[in-house]
Amino acid sequence: MKLDIFRTLWGVQTPIECLAGALKAKGFCGVESRFSEEKHERLHFRRVLEDEGLSFIGIIFTGSDVIPDQSETSAQHLERLARKLRDAHDLAPRFINVLPGNDRWSLTEQVDFFGKAQALAKDHNMLCSFETHRASSLYSPWVTMDLIRQLPDLQFTTDISHWVLVCERLLNSEQDDLSPFLERVHHIQARVGYDQGPQVPHPAAPEYAESLAFHQGIWESVWRQHLKKGYEKTTLTTEFGADGYLHHLPFTNVPVADLASLNDWMALTERQHFQEFLAHMHATQ
Repeated sequence: MKLDIFRTLWGVQTPIECLAGALKAKGFCGVESRFSEEKHERLHFRRVLEDEGLSFIGIIFTGSDVIPDQSETSAQHLERLARKLRDAHDLAPRFINVLPGNDRWSLTEQVDFFGKAQALAKDHNMLCSFETHRASSLYSPWVTMDLIRQLPDLQFTTDISHWVLVCERLLNSEQDDLSPFLERVHHIQARVGYDQGPQVPHPAAPEYAESLAFHQGIWESVWRQHLKKGYEKTTLTTEFGADGYLHHLPFTNVPVADLASLNDWMALTERQHFQEFLAHMHATQ
C-alpha cells in the first residue's frame, strides 16, 4: 500500500499556478480544497494541476460554509450538495470530502439527510467521504456512532482533532471504542489537536507529544483497516490552517509558527511514520 499525501489550500493566498510546481517538488501528490462556482475557473484549476501531475480532492460544505446557516433546512443542504457534485465533475476529483449538515438537527433528521446524501453521491457516481467537524452533523463521536448503526455504509474523513476538542480529552480510554468509525474511515486529515483546541501551536513541541502520539495512533488504525481492505493507495491531507486555528502572540498578532512550514513538517513526519508502520506490519506477519 502506498501513502498519497495531499496539501490543504486552506489559508493559502498564492495562486495555484504559482504553487503547484513547488508542491509537486516537495512530494505532495495533490491538493485538497473548495472549488469555484465558475466553470471556467474550475477548468483552469484542473489544467494547472494536471500540467504538474497533481490530483485533486474536492471539499463541499453542504451548509455553504464552516458554520452552516442556521436557517437552512436539510433539503437546502441536499440541494447544494447536488449542485456542487455536478460542478465537481469538471475537476475530475479523486473523491469529494463533504462537511455535512448541522449539529442542531435531531437524530431522525440526520439519518434522513445522510441517507439522501448517499443516494446523491451514487447518482453522481462520486465517492463522498463525510468529515468529522464541529458545527456539522458529525461534531460528536457518539452521534456519529448512532448514525453508523442505522447507515453502516457511510464512509468518513477523520479529523479527530475536532472530537478531541468537543470531548475535551484524548479519546484513549477503554470506554472510548471508536472501532465502528475507524473501520469506515476513507481519508485522513492530519492536524493535531489537544483538549482545549483544534490545533496545537506546533506538533513537534515536546509539550504536545502525547497529543501527537494519540493522533498518529488513530491514523495507524485507519491504515490497518485499509491494508485489510486491500487499498492500493491511502490518502492523507496535511491540514494545519489559519482562521483562529493558528496561534498568535498576544498584542502583536504575530503567528507563533509559519503555516506552510507546519504542513511541510507534517508531510515529512507522516511519510516517515507510514514507512515505519509498514515495516512493523511486515515484521509481525
